[in-house]
Amino acid sequence: ALRMLFSLPFFLAVAFLSRQQKQNRRLPIGRRDGLRILLLGVLGYYLASLFDFIGLKYITASLERLILFVYPTLVLLIGAVVYREPISRRQLGALLLTYLGIAIAFSEGLYLSGDQNFVLGAALIFSGALAYAAYIVGSGRLLPRIGTLRFTSLAMTASAAAVLAHHGIAYRWQLFGFPPEVYGLAALMALIATVLPSFLLSEGIRLIGSGNASIIGSVGPISTIVLAYFFLGERLGWLQWAGTALVISGVLVITLQKRRQAGG
Repeated sequence: ALRMLFSLPFFLAVAFLSRQQKQNRRLPIGRRDGLRILLLGVLGYYLASLFDFIGLKYITASLERLILFVYPTLVLLIGAVVYREPISRRQLGALLLTYLGIAIAFSEGLYLSGDQNFVLGAALIFSGALAYAAYIVGSGRLLPRIGTLRFTSLAMTASAAAVLAHHGIAYRWQLFGFPPEVYGLAALMALIATVLPSFLLSEGIRLIGSGNASIIGSVGPISTIVLAYFFLGERLGWLQWAGTALVISGVLVITLQKRRQAGG
């Protein structure tokens, strides 16, 4: 909540300044597009993060990152169901490969954890991945028309408002009384881990598309697994490593196929 509180003034300022630009005055955002932007912001940054944080209580960080990494497959499935985009045989095979890997890693994780809430945690993480995939699909269709600055500032303002409202209801605005170091770190996280990445991600999606952006994100699960090994003491069995390899292979096949289709 502190991170979003410090982020909110940046997003409001960018939203105001972008609205003053001449080209944006000539092309105002319609009510329908405005509602879509606000909904996508709440979906992609509030709900996805909420599901992720709750799910992390029950599963390891490495498995969490592996489940989140399937979002390109969900982007493909959403496109097929909502926008009637065809799925090739290669993409279908990659989907099967990806979810086989998830099943393998999940089964061993469930066996090793012995926690009854493990399934709940995995389901929450998957829900977060689905919410983020919906955000990627929706933003990919709005960004070329709306522009990076307007879209991101409005979407993130909606997300910040949702986070702060949630905190107010759940924790009664317990945002004061912390040591100064806490506020300094929160402000730093707001700028480096929230404001800048959100604009960079939107601009990347606008320029190269969600498929190519997913290729760059392929380093995510590997880096998280390695960091969790060294800093959190998490250990993966050989089945989880095998499942990780299958998931990464399947996702890369899908994203590379989307790149070829976009280029051809």
